[in-house]
Amino acid sequence: MMLCKRTAMTRDADFLTREADDGARYIEGYFAVYGGTYQLWDDVSETIDPGAFDLAADRDVRALTNHDTTLVLGRTMAGTLELRTDERGLWGSVQINDKDQDAVNLYERVKRGDVTQCSFGFDILEELIENRQDGATVFHLQRVKLYEVSVCTFPAYEETGVQARKAELADISKRKRDAWAAATLARLKGEEKQ
Repeated sequence: MMLCKRTAMTRDADFLTREADDGARYIEGYFAVYGGTYQLWDDVSETIDPGAFDLAADRDVRALTNHDTTLVLGRTMAGTLELRTDERGLWGSVQINDKDQDAVNLYERVKRGDVTQCSFGFDILEELIENRQDGATVFHLQRVKLYEVSVCTFPAYEETGVQARKAELADISKRKRDAWAAATLARLKGEEKQ
């Protein structure tokens, strides 16, 4: 099991604002979409496989603004954040606290279309690493432990997340080179297994 807490960039979330008949206000949309490509750096990307968030409903997840833990918009345990998965990805609805000016301000920014993106914080529980013929590497997130979802102005990988991925890829490449060198040396010595 790999645990590496970080955040992943998504694309424009198509967030909507909604006001219910009772006056309650909500921000709703997809915090993550299956199959999307999240470019980490040249020739290295990440994608979220269907089912990666199946455990999300069982966790105490927070909705934040820009990953700021002091700007909590909602929480699943409090019933102010609803999360669910479908064939498209991870959908969420955050009930806005009318007494929290930061939340109200964000609601208005989303309503105007000034803030349209999102991100999420997680640990990787299961993943598959695909090395393509063209030299590209794709990390397939198959199961994650979700901590938070964020409505963001500029969602992107935190630098530590990118550095962790670069170190992981460098280690994989080194192991491949070492295995190739060992196999080549064995063949030259006539020790190749038939």
